[in-house]
Amino acid sequence: MNSHRKNLILTGASRGIGHATVQRFSQEGWRVITVSRFPVPEDCPWEGGAADHVQIDLSDPAILKLGVELLRERLQHAPLHALVNNAGVSPKGPGGERLGVMATSQELWQQVFQINFFAPVMLARGLIEELRSAHGAVVNVTSFAGSRVHRFAGAAYAASKAALAALTREMAAEFGPSGVRVNAIAPGEIQTAMLSPATAELIPQIPLGRLGLPEEVARVIYLLCSEQTSYINGSEIYVDGGQRC
Repeated sequence: MNSHRKNLILTGASRGIGHATVQRFSQEGWRVITVSRFPVPEDCPWEGGAADHVQIDLSDPAILKLGVELLRERLQHAPLHALVNNAGVSPKGPGGERLGVMATSQELWQQVFQINFFAPVMLARGLIEELRSAHGAVVNVTSFAGSRVHRFAGAAYAASKAALAALTREMAAEFGPSGVRVNAIAPGEIQTAMLSPATAELIPQIPLGRLGLPEEVARVIYLLCSEQTSYINGSEIYVDGGQRC
């Protein structure tokens, strides 16, 4: 039955935007192969949840390299219609404070960039033949914080997301001739567990006057993976309620 369905590989699927994205694509009949560092929960609500979950620690390059091969095996040579690089980390200080350039250790810089930037590189490179086979789409989840200094997002997180936006343009130019589109979405203040407790203070700066919902981001991700956006390539779409204005 899977041979007649479109295939999505999604990282960071366990909560927030990732969880909403699984729901959105599943509703449209896609087969969703989820990736996270956690095992699939026993009460997973998605069809084929355990069978279509691959536990990979994206922070470890050696494990991720092996994980790419596991994903290819899970696809069984089927085309990959979409790859969504959603996993990301935004570390905070001991008291939950923002970590600036000086307060972020070298090891933490490397960990953040491995998960937020190098993992999308390794996944796209490792799965490129399956993406080409489907004339598929890649969506990189960047951030509003990648384009300006943010009160709560740390320096490493912001820099890694800015780098991911640049990578999106590079991938779009390189993969486009083989029919693979690459775009990014930059969420603003979305109601997820990643938010700082003080995020409510930013709501007056958002023209729509509220936080975004994970399902609102998931809809845009789905749109960018659909035929309705077949001529959009190399773009970064802000899902921020107008906050950047």
